[in-house]
Amino acid sequence: MSSSAKVTALVRLGQYLSGNDPELQIVKERAFQANGWFTPEFIDLSLQNICRYYLDESLLNKWLAGYAAPASSPRQVGIVAAGNIPLVGFHDWLCGFLSGHQVRLKLSSKDTILMQHVIDKVKEWYPAYAEQTLVQDMLKHCDAYIATGSNNSARYFEYYFAKYPHVIRRNRTSVAILDGTETAAELEALADDVMLYFGLGCRNVTKIFVPENYDFEALLKALRKYSYLADHHKYKNNYDYNLALVLLSNTAYIANDNIILQESAAAFSPISVLHYGYYTDATALGEELKGNNDLQCIVGRGFTPFGMAQQPSLADYADGVDTMQFLTGL
Repeated sequence: MSSSAKVTALVRLGQYLSGNDPELQIVKERAFQANGWFTPEFIDLSLQNICRYYLDESLLNKWLAGYAAPASSPRQVGIVAAGNIPLVGFHDWLCGFLSGHQVRLKLSSKDTILMQHVIDKVKEWYPAYAEQTLVQDMLKHCDAYIATGSNNSARYFEYYFAKYPHVIRRNRTSVAILDGTETAAELEALADDVMLYFGLGCRNVTKIFVPENYDFEALLKALRKYSYLADHHKYKNNYDYNLALVLLSNTAYIANDNIILQESAAAFSPISVLHYGYYTDATALGEELKGNNDLQCIVGRGFTPFGMAQQPSLADYADGVDTMQFLTGL
């Protein structure tokens, strides 16, 4: 099928996902019941961003114009999807679908319901696409692989897929650089970068860099925007556990009712904890962070704008590896 026909199908999918179809509402409720981290609010946010940034006709056509035509000799491409936030594997499937290859998709047990529903709707509306995407528990005999997982699982992926063309993704996170002059609106936007999806995404800010003698009061006030997350039992359990750890270890910390700020050299932080560190030279820090392969985003003035970390475009590839270039080059 032509790219234009597939874009038409994706635009229709966007219209469906942005609507209030009773079937979709039932699927969203089932997804929440199956995975307590997938709250209705965060499912809706993920769908909203997918429709706005991935399934817009003009954006899709502009993005596709930068790549070769779909494969005339389709390959079997195995995709191991992540499941840390709702529909996080959608972009990989989208690239596989538009590249013209045969997608063999292993869904995460954490995000089976939503992803399966999206694929099933496209097949229902367009039977000609039915065989292009198959959901499988085991990915064998594929010609290429895309796999997303932890640093530990990545070692296994590297071993099993070594002789095939592959893209292997590891743990990543995001950080922010503050200079102390941020407005209340900018800090509220940063709160989104930190707290959306409970901080589980690779684009969530898990550490901030601040100048010496930084006053955290305004930031703590902004983070109270998400104080309601303390009512979520899974998040509250993490908060209580991590607060107990810092108390028992007699470690310095700053906290409000929904997040703990702790000084640490580590970029990665546990759920409900935001690490911070001090800097003296913002320019040097920015250059250093650009070379850090553990980082997906750097948020701040001159980098990804505050509040935009969780709104990636079609060309914002995980780990910075151009998935579409990889697929069209097979």
